Amino acid sequence: MPTRSREVRLASRPHGEPTLDNFSFATVYLPDPVPGEVLVRNLCMSVDPYMRGRMNEGKSYVPPFEVGKTLEGGAIGRVISSQDASLPEGTIVQSIYGWREAFIAPASKVQIVDAKVATPSTYLGILGVTGLTAWVGLFRIANLKQGETIFISGAAGAVGSAACQLAKLHGCHVIASAGSAEKIAYLQNELKVDYAFNYRDGEPLDHLKKAAPEGIHVFFDNTGGPQLEAALSILRPFGRVAMCGGVAGYNTPVPGPRNLILVVSKRLRLEGFIISDYFKELPAFRAETIPALQSGKLSNRETFVDGLDAAPAAFLDLLHSGAHNIGKMIVKLSD
Repeated sequence: MPTRSREVRLASRPHGEPTLDNFSFATVYLPDPVPGEVLVRNLCMSVDPYMRGRMNEGKSYVPPFEVGKTLEGGAIGRVISSQDASLPEGTIVQSIYGWREAFIAPASKVQIVDAKVATPSTYLGILGVTGLTAWVGLFRIANLKQGETIFISGAAGAVGSAACQLAKLHGCHVIASAGSAEKIAYLQNELKVDYAFNYRDGEPLDHLKKAAPEGIHVFFDNTGGPQLEAALSILRPFGRVAMCGGVAGYNTPVPGPRNLILVVSKRLRLEGFIISDYFKELPAFRAETIPALQSGKLSNRETFVDGLDAAPAAFLDLLHSGAHNIGKMIVKLSD
């Protein structure tokens, strides 16, 4: 009997800030898998700020979403029917087939996750691409060293909160910014950063001067915009910037830093990165983070919303200043 599944599609491309009208829902019926395939029912899915770029037309580092077609994104699911001996029914797998309740795919297109190590959704957060992005940005791009001072913007979000924790594990002095009192409390009380500030409360540069009178060694940039400009001013000579994201300009472009010439005079290094270039680092990353998670040295804070119907609004919230999520935003689809 065909399996019923609902899915979210791109209804139209946004011009500026996207709205719920840019999304549509459809119901499809999936046949039984053929040899080499699996039928998977998703347990949860990820929504991430980078998906905003995929809503636009044009060539980029990842193909754009197609109008009228189902969206893609990270998801964790359970195999409910299998025609591949390596993936028996009940196996928990990770895939890029999010934004839908169920799917059929070749067995080679999903990866087994060990639900005995951590809850399935953790593989979308601290043990997944989110955590890997933070780890690569810190230790492969910025070459963060023990005892250095680092500023992390967007620090209460998924990647930012992972970066804060990993930097603290390496004995660094962590300065963090976020957009609400609740997030600042989370950074101070749970993540134990050394200084946290609300970027809406005064000038970011004033906070950075107070937190690091001698300057910072590294900036982990999730936002761009005014916080990047402030960081350039406070970076020490030969400082490094890991440019992970620029959520401040995802909907409407923001001007570049007015003090960009400091890159020359201070001999700074700014480097952007795309995490898919670093998937080979996953074993080294998990060798460090799994023991830390199991011992309680790392935590995986999640904000859950329920059901596929809530997914578009959850995604749009991530793109707004002061988004409501703390840690990783997860859409729960089934038990």
